[in-house]
Amino acid sequence: MLQRSTAKIVNLPNIITATRVAAVPVLFFLLSDPSRGGSLIIAVLFAIAMITDLFDGYLARRYDSVTPLGRFMDPIADKLLINTAMIILVSLSRLDAWVASLMIIRDFLVEGARATSASEGKLLAVSPWGKKKTFAQSIALTALIIHYPLLGLNSHSIGMVLIYIALAISLCSGIAYLRQFYRLVIKK
Repeated sequence: MLQRSTAKIVNLPNIITATRVAAVPVLFFLLSDPSRGGSLIIAVLFAIAMITDLFDGYLARRYDSVTPLGRFMDPIADKLLINTAMIILVSLSRLDAWVASLMIIRDFLVEGARATSASEGKLLAVSPWGKKKTFAQSIALTALIIHYPLLGLNSHSIGMVLIYIALAISLCSGIAYLRQFYRLVIKK
C-alpha cells in the first residue's frame, strides 16, 4: 500500500514542481553577485524554471497523474520563485519595493480567500488572469534580472514597463478573486 501511494506522489509533474522549488535558493545565491554575465545566466535559469510551470500541469493532466501534492505545490512553487526574485531585485535597486509589496500582498490575500472559502466548503474558481499574471511577471522579472543592455535593448527599462503591466494584471485579478470571495463566503 505504501509503495502504491509513493508511486502516485513521485511522478514527473511533481518532480518538475519540486525542481522549481529547489531553484529558489539557487536563485537567491546567484543573484547575490549580479555581474553583467551572471545576470544573463541567472535570467536564463529563472526563465527555464518558470517555463517548467507549463509542463508540470500539462503532463499531470495528460497522463492522469494529478495529485493533491501537485495541486498544492504548483502555485507555491510559482509564488516562491517570483516573490524571491522580486525581493532580491528590490535589494539590488532594480525594482521598487512598493511594486513588489503590492504583488506579494495580492498573493497573500488571494491565498487567504481561497483557504477560507475551502474551509467553508466553497471553492473559488480559478481565473485565467492568474496564469496571465504569472506569465507577465515571469517576462518582466527576466528582463529585470538581465538588467544590463542586451542586443541594443535596455533590459531594465523594458522590464519596468512589463512589471507595471504585470502589476495591473495582478491587481485586477486580485480584485476579481476578492469579489468572488465576497459573493461566495461573506455575503452568503
